[in-house]
Amino acid sequence: MKAKDIRDLGADEIKSRIAELERERFNLRFRGATEPLSNPLRLRTIRRDIARLQTVLAEKAGATEAAR
Repeated sequence: MKAKDIRDLGADEIKSRIAELERERFNLRFRGATEPLSNPLRLRTIRRDIARLQTVLAEKAGATEAAR
């Protein structure tokens, strides 16, 4: 997911997407402990997507604070 696309989303959508990715990450880590993953690089992409989402969310929060 690109940061440009994320900036078009609302704060609630970003938070729900973060929660969804966190669940997927948990499930992959859990499954990876018991069996080999078919795509182990998916963990990396999930982690980076979560970081991008959190960064954009923080930017939006900062812009809201600056506007006050």
